Amino acid sequence: MPPAAKSWLSPMLRRYLDLQQAVGRGFANERRVLETFAAVVATTGAAELTPGVFARWCHTQRHLTPTVRRQRMRIVRNFCLYRRRTVPQAFVPDPASFPHPHPPVRPHLFSDAELLRLLAATDRLRPVARCPLRRPFFRVALILLSTTGLRRGELLRLTVQDYDPQTATLAIRASKFHKSRLLPLAPDARQALDAHLAARRPNRRRPEAPLLWNGYADGRTYTASGLTDGLRELLRLTGIRTADGRWPRVHDYRHAFALRVLLRWYGTGADLHAKLPLLATYLGHVSLASTEYYLPFIPALARAASQRFGDRYGALVQPVAPGGPS
Repeated sequence: MPPAAKSWLSPMLRRYLDLQQAVGRGFANERRVLETFAAVVATTGAAELTPGVFARWCHTQRHLTPTVRRQRMRIVRNFCLYRRRTVPQAFVPDPASFPHPHPPVRPHLFSDAELLRLLAATDRLRPVARCPLRRPFFRVALILLSTTGLRRGELLRLTVQDYDPQTATLAIRASKFHKSRLLPLAPDARQALDAHLAARRPNRRRPEAPLLWNGYADGRTYTASGLTDGLRELLRLTGIRTADGRWPRVHDYRHAFALRVLLRWYGTGADLHAKLPLLATYLGHVSLASTEYYLPFIPALARAASQRFGDRYGALVQPVAPGGPS
């Protein structure tokens, strides 16, 4: 804790960080934020946290977006709440004074037709010196994103040993929320992965090698920005944009996957109360609340829900007779 070590806050800060990590939180970003806060406190010479000290630290964050500033202020506020447990009169920032967050971005829910157009467009990708396997790489990446709902980082961190061709499963290791999970794959995803591995040289199929290899000599996979740029090129080739004219995000494939699963369950008459925990587990969520974020109440979902309600309870709903109660 280099800058924070000179601050009188550092002992309590260490206890707070140790507690958070002991309960399983990574807290790497929170640690950096709190260290910058403690460093600013040290430079002020203040012997106690005050609204003025907090405002001075907030001024050092003014170059960031309102959403990021709000997030960092909440990190500091949570520490202040922890401190108040032993220092009852300790200052705690008022969240009403924090910047308003931007409204959440409405996800683009890819249709089946759009996904087929994107897959066809991978044949138009030209190999480049640093990515000879550009076409198969993006074909497999697109199939995995749309059939598993993987996060971008999860996809890029996969290694050959994470794929079991015998059981057609992917092992996602210690991802977000420190959760690992085993994902069964659809037949199309299994076939695409098998073909991708078969096309690689034997020394690029070592257990520790990236599962999605771009064909470059040192065996690296794409970076997060490289994956985003490649998928953006497919969007340009197909002309697929969101309703407000933006390019869809990589994370939108995850939204579309979750919604397609839910609509499929509606179509088969599945018990949603029993099935939703399975979807949460498949997506790597710690609670159903996180999964609900991926299930916006769009017209297709509203129709499916109304149809199910009508099939089960329609006979109980009687029209009001003319002249009856309003």
